[in-house]
Amino acid sequence: MKNHFSLLDPLRFAAAVGVAIFHQMFWSWAWVSVGVPGSERYVAADVLYPSAADFTWFGWVGVEIFFVISGFVIAKSASKASPTEFLLGRALRLYPAVWIAATASFLILILFGTAPISKFIVPYIHAMTLVPKGVTGDWLDGVYWTLAAEMAFYGLVFCAMMTKKITLRHLAFGLTIYSAVFNAIAMLVLSFTTYPDMPYLVILMFRVPAAAFLLTHGCFFALGIWLFISANRELTRLEWLAVAVTLLSGAAEIYFFASFFLTTIPAIADQSAFVPIMVWAAAVALIAWCANRNRRPAAAASAEAPAYLRTLGLITYPLYLMHNITGTAVIRVLVDAGVDPILAVWVQLGMLILVCWFICAKIEPAIRAAMMRAIACFGQLPARLPASRRPKFSRGLGLRLPVPAKLTATAQ
Repeated sequence: MKNHFSLLDPLRFAAAVGVAIFHQMFWSWAWVSVGVPGSERYVAADVLYPSAADFTWFGWVGVEIFFVISGFVIAKSASKASPTEFLLGRALRLYPAVWIAATASFLILILFGTAPISKFIVPYIHAMTLVPKGVTGDWLDGVYWTLAAEMAFYGLVFCAMMTKKITLRHLAFGLTIYSAVFNAIAMLVLSFTTYPDMPYLVILMFRVPAAAFLLTHGCFFALGIWLFISANRELTRLEWLAVAVTLLSGAAEIYFFASFFLTTIPAIADQSAFVPIMVWAAAVALIAWCANRNRRPAAAASAEAPAYLRTLGLITYPLYLMHNITGTAVIRVLVDAGVDPILAVWVQLGMLILVCWFICAKIEPAIRAAMMRAIACFGQLPARLPASRRPKFSRGLGLRLPVPAKLTATAQ
């Protein structure tokens, strides 16, 4: 049977490229209108791309696409793992790339940045440990705010698994209601206030500085969970209603942030807030199509995803982490050397993709192996239950109880 989920890898890659183009060709100069600069300002070339604004300003919606895919993928992982296995799997997936990317960004900021080294030390520690910086303080790189939301979601899933009672269905309902209420309030605030009124700023704060609360983005993770459930069984009417609520809630969050951009950045004042909504909706439709096409009996086997598509998916994470500081620094070097600014963007993007391929193919596996050996020194590693013994998908898609069997590192 063909594995339609393999299409999620190129979708994730396209979203990462969209975010990269947004930061490098739009936010790198448009932040002046808002007055909230990103960390890339330390290494950015003095280049403007106003002619490309109409096509690059909405690239940030790739983050909302990431969150939906993340909800889907994490639901899939949690449905087959014990709590310990889930936590270990997330650590092995996240830390190797972030250690490489954060160190590269740290060194570039020291070498090419205009701020003192002391300004970057604490943000570097936060990045290396994946501990959110809180509402105040600086990110090592502006893109790291999404990791705060991801870590909060992973923690929520882990806690649900530890209860042995909360199912994916419960979790999806909770996030759906929790985030929908906030985004409905956000739209109400948008109807009666404008930037920079205090209620407007409070709502806006929960998108980036307080992303770990999942108030604005919880709906995207919930939608991903619902799509995963739909890939394994038919949804009930109540669940379809929840899906509709997450769609409306997600559209509201995108509309609010798009309206903020259109209001504060004159270069795109004539654009429509519905453009990023349509891009996001198209991505969600593709994920839903994959889920529908891939629905099958639990015992049926699916084909392996093509290697080149899987590679695109693996490149996405280091590419997202490195494009803003490392990529922007490369653009600066190329422009200073006389390369056309637009050509410089595409040249560095190609270079960065090759570097990220080397990272995910060669460096990350070595770091993961070292992590496994280190963890094995403190105890046995959790074993993955054989496919034949995994529970069938039920109405509630319950999270499996901890696996009693254990394997040593050598058995892995």
